Amino acid sequence: MDADLLKESVLSYLDRSGGLLKLAEDCKPFNDPQQSEAVYRFCISVNPLDVMELDPLLGDCVLHDPLKATALFQSVCFLAIKTLSLIEKIHTESQVNIILKLTHLPPFPEYTLDLCAFNRGYRPMRPVAMEGLVIAMTRVTKYTQGARFLCTEDDCPGSTGFRHIRVHAPGATESATVRNDFSCMICSSPLKEDVKFRVLGDKQLVELIHVKALGNLSAHPQSSLRYQSVTVFLRDELCNSMRIGQLYRVLGIPAHVHQWPNITWSVEANSVQPWEPVCKEVHYKKFEALLKATGCSPWRFSAMVAYSFASAVIPPGLFNTLKLCLLLSLVQTRADATDTFYSLDLLVLTTDTLILDRLMAYSLNLACRGVKHQALRELFASLSRDNHGAGTANIHAGSALLATGGICMLGDLGSYRRDRLDAIQSVLESRTVSVFIPGKKYGEDADQQLSFPVQCSFWALTDSSNSCQRSGRADCVILGTAEMGAVPAKLAEVFGLIIQCREMGEQAVLAQTVHTLQQAVHPGEPLYPSCMEFSTQDYQELLAHARSLQVELSPGAEKMIHGYYMASRRVRSDQNQGVKVSVASIKLLLSLAEAHCKLCLRTRVQEEDAVIAVLLCENSITLKHGASALIIPPEAVFPCDLGDLDGLHRRDLTLEQLRQNILRFIYAYAPGADTYITEE
Repeated sequence: MDADLLKESVLSYLDRSGGLLKLAEDCKPFNDPQQSEAVYRFCISVNPLDVMELDPLLGDCVLHDPLKATALFQSVCFLAIKTLSLIEKIHTESQVNIILKLTHLPPFPEYTLDLCAFNRGYRPMRPVAMEGLVIAMTRVTKYTQGARFLCTEDDCPGSTGFRHIRVHAPGATESATVRNDFSCMICSSPLKEDVKFRVLGDKQLVELIHVKALGNLSAHPQSSLRYQSVTVFLRDELCNSMRIGQLYRVLGIPAHVHQWPNITWSVEANSVQPWEPVCKEVHYKKFEALLKATGCSPWRFSAMVAYSFASAVIPPGLFNTLKLCLLLSLVQTRADATDTFYSLDLLVLTTDTLILDRLMAYSLNLACRGVKHQALRELFASLSRDNHGAGTANIHAGSALLATGGICMLGDLGSYRRDRLDAIQSVLESRTVSVFIPGKKYGEDADQQLSFPVQCSFWALTDSSNSCQRSGRADCVILGTAEMGAVPAKLAEVFGLIIQCREMGEQAVLAQTVHTLQQAVHPGEPLYPSCMEFSTQDYQELLAHARSLQVELSPGAEKMIHGYYMASRRVRSDQNQGVKVSVASIKLLLSLAEAHCKLCLRTRVQEEDAVIAVLLCENSITLKHGASALIIPPEAVFPCDLGDLDGLHRRDLTLEQLRQNILRFIYAYAPGADTYITEE
């Protein structure tokens, strides 16, 4: 088709879409008399669907030959600038640097680059869409957007003006724009750059992997599959548009870069948008009958869900409090972590780390994103030198940043060195990871320190048997505080919840032994009554639905949480040196209450949800600092066995009594509690 007809279609599209008006607005800043450049950069938004409806051939050119399409838009924009006298300092078409920003691509496989199974063979340079997780990124550095060259022969017309202009093309290296071996197109004499007219821009390199690659970092058995990362170039306005640990959908142009003797493969980003995997609609049918049967009590459904949880690892009824807390933490995780991410960090004190490590690993596989930290990996962040020619520092995400929006399982803290425990404590306190970049090592004049938010929950455990034996305590909780094993007191303080598992007596060991032997002798067969048998898939569906619920706080729950917080601060401040209840406790209480509400498949946080939150929080504080005026039993949330209806009924009565105790505690010790709480 004639190029002139295509240019007419381009002009028509710009007129209809408002592109000409935007071009005129973008030209105004360039009319500053003190500003004179060789190249003027303009971004034009292009909707491929609208272009296809206007002119199918032009639409095909935009989707399959972006360099030709850019040249067409460049010619039309230059003509518009000169005709309308928008910028007097533009003399040649090559001074107009057009960047076509595609709004989207057709939803067909031909326009999708699957990072899990794509082929890096040679193919036409055309836009593709891909989704991935950011695992590493560099600092923002400079690159040459465009440069002006002059002929060294004074009599040649190319020795003046703007006849020789070089601009960056997708996939090109810096040497493709600026070199000292260019020749004049008029007389073939060498060209030299007019340095004062060089135009610089910002660039940043980002590494993406397919989200399925995180399966190799979880608690699953290690897979033989290996995933390769893809390097994405972000330029100018796209710099700093991506964050480590987040998921994005990138529209870009794949390119092969020849740097003898190697050929590198990368993608020039055209647009970047946050991305969430499409979640299928889930049905929790197996739990519907249980939900209906336990409707008479606001506490029974979550109790039975926790009671039967992880039956593939441990028999029902063991470690109920821990299993409930694991479920609450799983409910609060979201792949699209926001600035209001409420973490539920768990520290488990136990005398049997093997069984509980298996339980936590099993639970981690139910998280929307879970990473089990290995000793050989970096926990927070590490540095390396970029190998794409920039020479700057490349920041690699550690396990905590890769688990953004999910859970990072630390395992047994007794295996960590003291300096690593101090680093974990610092991150838990600040919720940020700081990376120091020495300037001399990475080609910069000054040192730099960058900070990245940590938006994940941490699970850890520690063996408390040795310390209890050394101290001679038979029951740490009765005496006030629990021994923390190898965990320093300050580190234990920054964990949201501390749970002590003291259930591995003779009866529990026997039940666990029978459970393990039955699984070995009869693999895959049901071991318990059908009312207790819920598969891993059933729990995945339940948790997926619970995470999607949007909940609101009722006045009763808000008053109980606020009243308990104020009363607890006052009582512990009077009893101990310094206030032991931090402001972070409010977030923890809210997060626990919301999570329990979601786990019960409700959308309104009731006072009963706040009761569970208060009991879990008070138990944790008691383990850290001893009991207060609010005296509760060590297993307040699960005070009796739930193997029958009588046990469930007795639990309801106990929780109701504890609810009354909490209200009396608030009324007695919270300043002004009588104005918003009625004594019951």
